Amino acid sequence: MAIWKIDPMHSEVQFKVKHLMISTVTGDFKAYDATAETAGDDSFENAQISFSAQIDSISTGNEQRDGHLKSGEFFDAEAFPTLSFVSTSYANNLLKGNLTIKDVTKEVELDAEFGGLMTDFYGQTKAGFEISGKINRKDFGLTWSAVTEAGGVVVSDDVKLILNVQLTKQA
Repeated sequence: MAIWKIDPMHSEVQFKVKHLMISTVTGDFKAYDATAETAGDDSFENAQISFSAQIDSISTGNEQRDGHLKSGEFFDAEAFPTLSFVSTSYANNLLKGNLTIKDVTKEVELDAEFGGLMTDFYGQTKAGFEISGKINRKDFGLTWSAVTEAGGVVVSDDVKLILNVQLTKQA
């Protein structure tokens, strides 16, 4: 069995959501952790993966918007400080698991393309993944919505998830 930890210096955890249905806002989480347990040293098939992100670390590049996302109208960071994901299976570039946001847990399926293994300058074994998927924010209690005077939706229900992850094998 091998244990792998996320390398935050070489990873990104992002989301994208339509604003006014005409443009896209990109955000990310600055504080997160992930671990993968694999049966062997070089295969992630059926790895046990756990991930968590600190809601208070959310950033969209706009302090006012970030404050709104952390508020009770969205994530409610004070009452629900983390979101989490625990895998149920990984095979053929498909990662399935349970995503929990605001104490609501739903099964999600994510595309998880394995980028391969490499040894870095320090002799550490690294593994890379590009992970993507889409969730409906309202499924997780993120139900705030507004409509413009012209009848346009302010924030889309669909949220795209994009993670570029590098894992380091633990000694």
